[in-house]
Amino acid sequence: MNVVLKYIGVEGEKMIKGLGIDLVELKRIEKIIKNNERFYEKILTKQEREFLNNISSWKRKIEYTAGRFAAKEAYAKAYGTGIGSEVSFLDIEVISDDKGKPEIYINGEKRKNILVSISHGTEFVIAEVIIQEG
Repeated sequence: MNVVLKYIGVEGEKMIKGLGIDLVELKRIEKIIKNNERFYEKILTKQEREFLNNISSWKRKIEYTAGRFAAKEAYAKAYGTGIGSEVSFLDIEVISDDKGKPEIYINGEKRKNILVSISHGTEFVIAEVIIQEG
């Protein structure tokens, strides 16, 4: 039996092509950053690193990095490949709009058919990505 996920969005009925979720422990990301300064370069695009450099709080830097990491992992899961040869962390860019809403860019191109949500807690960051058909 084939199951098709549909939902009614702002623009009418949409099909869900992929769904991904990722949970990241903040302490884990903090430990990685402390042990490997190049982690930022492996995970964040130039534009994401420029935004990070304007954050003064160490705690907020960890949250920001963990949020981008989780969103990129969630995208790769929704896409169906995971991070690897088909899609890398640097292929995916998570940029917030003027209101702070995160948006996904793939190889520099904004994707309107991809929805992303990132949420921070005291110990974890979670991200969910939905890829819509079309």
